[in-house]
Amino acid sequence: MEKQEYTEKQIRMARYAKALGNPARVAIIDFLAKQETCFFGEIHEQLPIAKATASQHLSELKEAGLIQGEIIPPKVKYCINKENWMEAKALFGEFFGQCVCKNRQCCG
Repeated sequence: MEKQEYTEKQIRMARYAKALGNPARVAIIDFLAKQETCFFGEIHEQLPIAKATASQHLSELKEAGLIQGEIIPPKVKYCINKENWMEAKALFGEFFGQCVCKNRQCCG
């Protein structure tokens, strides 16, 4: 049997999962997702993380495409990237809904 390559969906989902693989990043996403508009300010002032740590986590989330940010001196504007957010939601929903043993007693 020939080895199967990873699909683009699997690669994108793994990237989103990696970005969400830290509680601080999950907290940042949770905070931003609850904002009615883009957030102008310093995330570290809203969450229990240091400024340098917040910057690293924001960079990881931005690189994964889950958030977008823009420097508007003297502040930074952060928002959920809605297009990628919807894609991640669909990918994870499909992934977690695919178990074929839903109606069987295969896993206890």
